[in-house]
Formats: sequence, C-alpha cells, structure tokens
Amino acid sequence: MGSQIFHFSPDFLNLLVDTIPKLCKSKKDVLIFFSSAGVSKKTLEDVSEKVDKDTNSINKYEIARTILVRLNEAGDDVLRERREIVKRVAEFEDFSRCWPNDQIAAMGLVAKVREMINSKDSFTRMQQYFNLKVEEDNKKRQSQEQARVDDLKHKRQKRQELRSELIALYQETNPHKRGKKLEPVLNRFFESENVLLRESFTITGENNEGIIQQIDGAIEVNNHLYLVEMKWWKEALSPGDVAQHMMRIFLRSDARGIFISESGYTEAAIIDIKKALSQKLIILFTLKELVLLLEFCRSI
Repeated sequence: MGSQIFHFSPDFLNLLVDTIPKLCKSKKDVLIFFSSAGVSKKTLEDVSEKVDKDTNSINKYEIARTILVRLNEAGDDVLRERREIVKRVAEFEDFSRCWPNDQIAAMGLVAKVREMINSKDSFTRMQQYFNLKVEEDNKKRQSQEQARVDDLKHKRQKRQELRSELIALYQETNPHKRGKKLEPVLNRFFESENVLLRESFTITGENNEGIIQQIDGAIEVNNHLYLVEMKWWKEALSPGDVAQHMMRIFLRSDARGIFISESGYTEAAIIDIKKALSQKLIILFTLKELVLLLEFCRSI
C-alpha cells in the first residue's frame, strides 16, 4: 500500500493535466515547470526535442499528460518528484503569470486540486505529507536557531574569558611576562571575531628602559590589510612614538593602520595622525577601550 500513496488516481491525474498548462503560458514553460520540480532530463528529453524541432506537433496538454503518466508509472523512484509537482500546483498563487483568459479557470482548477488533497479519500495521506513537511521545516528552523544561539553563547563566553585575561594583565608587573601573555590574548580576540590574522601578534621589541613591550601583527577586514601595533607604555604616545608604525603603514601601498595604546596618545600625536588621514586610514584606540568593547559585546 505504501508504494501507492502518491500514485495519481485517474481523476487526479486528469485534473493535473488540465491545470498545469493553464499555469504556464508556453510549452517551454510547461517543461520548465516539470524540470524545476525535479523531473529528470531523461524523462523530459524526447518531449523537449519534439517542442524544439516542431513546436506544432504537440500541445501543452499532451506534454503534461505524457510526463505525468511517465511519473505515475515510474513508482517510488520518482515519489519525490510527484510530491513536488502536487505541492507546486497546490501552492500556486501568482495567477498574473497565466494568460489573462486562463486566469479565472486556473484559479478554479488550483482550488479543485487543493480540495482533492484535503478530501477524506486516499489524498488524506498526501495532506499528511504536507503536514510532515511543515513539521520538518519547523524542526530545521529550530535547529538552525539553536545553533545560532549556541554560537552566540560560545562567543559571549570567549569574550568574557578574553576580558578577564586583559584585566588580569594590569596586575602583572613583569613586562616580559605581561607581553608574552598579551600576545595570545590579541590573537584569540581577532580570531574569535572571525577576523583573518595575516600575521600573528608577536613581541617585536622593548624600549630602552626595558619596561615597554611592543606587539605587532596584521589582520584583514573586508579585504583590507591593517597593520596593528600595541604599546604598553607608562606615558601617552608622542609623535615620535607613533612615527615608526606610521612609516610601516606608508611603506605598504595596500595597508591601513591600527594603534592600540595602554596609556593613550598626546594631542600632538593625534594631530600628526589626523594629517595622515588624507592618505591613509589609521585607527586609534586604547587597551581600556578594548576591555570596554568586550564588556559591551558580552551583553549582546
């Protein structure tokens, strides 16, 4: 009995033969209707050739009947295609795509198809299929939504961990240890935000006092390369303190720049960078702002 569930009865097959041509303006459109429902090229091949070679040798109704009979005789191998054809007819709503003289008739035929699907005969099983399809679609959407929620939860957790690690760095008095701990934090921060790391963040040097760590790296955002420099200085960065990184940025024609400073910037440094904006995009922010950003993102 299962193999007969979606086999078209003679009266329903005739109803589809009458309906589908009304929904399609041309013979090509009828073929496209079946093709878009998943009917194989092999099933459509000879009919399509006949339309191409001598379009007057066959009409839309003969095309529909030929293909529907073939699908009906093919058994469970084309069960999905038969289901999809019925679904597309039953859900058809844009009757402006029909010929004007066919629109009223098409509406009536589609209504009759829906009525037969909803009837208490064998097509009740077909309605059960549609209900099952809706249930499957709902489960799929729920699964996708749960995956999105889980991903968001994971991101929040990672942001909280990064924020805690950044705050903990303020308690580290050894500049070398602090720098080594800051490297992976910066790398994981950009990776967690799906920012492509072109060059991982590494310590590149210390100032003469042996106190300040400089960490350099490169990221890619919207296909743009950003050279990033992080400094943990006691004093706000002066023009001379930002000059070396600005030189790196200007030496790369395709590069933009980001400064991250724990101690902020002098007014003179900000003025110099503003002057450079006419040629390069350069972004300034502090490490504390990064901590605040993670706090804000954690609440989203």
